[in-house]
Amino acid sequence: MVIECVPNISEGRRPEIVAAMADVIRAVDGVHLLDHSSDASHNRSVFTLAGDAAGVERAVLALFERAVADVDLQTHRGEHPRMGAVDVVPFVPIEGVTMAECVALARKVGAAVADRFKVPVYLYEEASSHPGRKNLEDIRRGEFEGLAAKMATEGWAPDFGPAAPHPSAGATAIGARMALIAYNINLATDRLDVAKKIAAAIRQSSGGYRFVKAMGIPLEARGIVQVSMNLTNYEKTPIFRVFETVKREAARYGVAVLESEIVGLVPSAALGAAAEFYLQIAGFKADQVLENKLRSSESEV
Repeated sequence: MVIECVPNISEGRRPEIVAAMADVIRAVDGVHLLDHSSDASHNRSVFTLAGDAAGVERAVLALFERAVADVDLQTHRGEHPRMGAVDVVPFVPIEGVTMAECVALARKVGAAVADRFKVPVYLYEEASSHPGRKNLEDIRRGEFEGLAAKMATEGWAPDFGPAAPHPSAGATAIGARMALIAYNINLATDRLDVAKKIAAAIRQSSGGYRFVKAMGIPLEARGIVQVSMNLTNYEKTPIFRVFETVKREAARYGVAVLESEIVGLVPSAALGAAAEFYLQIAGFKADQVLENKLRSSESEV
């Protein structure tokens, strides 16, 4: 059984705190920390870990213990929307595990987080039992500052935990989903209106691509803006199509693409599809990649 988990923490400016969080994950048996990255503008860190259900559960609870102690949303500021010290925790089935088992794990961990840390928990994506609370952006809308008022309205009682936000740690979203790509495109301009218009043009919620969530944000330290995205199905909306669309939309405003970046890990198939597109390779197959062929041969021995 291999389950991937990608907790997002509302801390990206204090490297010593992020390092301590990485260390508590590494100390857990049955789980491997595959990657972690921080962004000071977003003031956010993303950890990617994988293991069996028991190991992943222990690692997430250990991470919550550090984050609740070390992150105070009353003083936190950053460009990325957030409602919790541990903002979101998705469980992703990778190998030998079903989505239903990841849903069950999300609910088990959600109940434990609420009981142990008194942090309200909302279940999202496949773990959600509320049609209006499936999408993360709907749950997080209003952020930490608007959370108390939101939780007091009808239909927004949490799935687990108290009916009011934790004073410093807010609330968290825990769920189960398929693999996504966190993908950002930086523009060679400081015009935030351009980034926001492009984000609106490509995201599903405003009529764009079916599997794209996007927003335009400033990167003030660099004097540029970014189209920040989650690609929730890279097979049906491939990464190269999104890049080309953003590039064309930016050109309408006389703006060039500066660079793009991937946050965390990415399936090799997504990059293979981009290579096939840009190199115009006819009849390309995954086993033409040397490493893929070697792994396939080893599994047959």
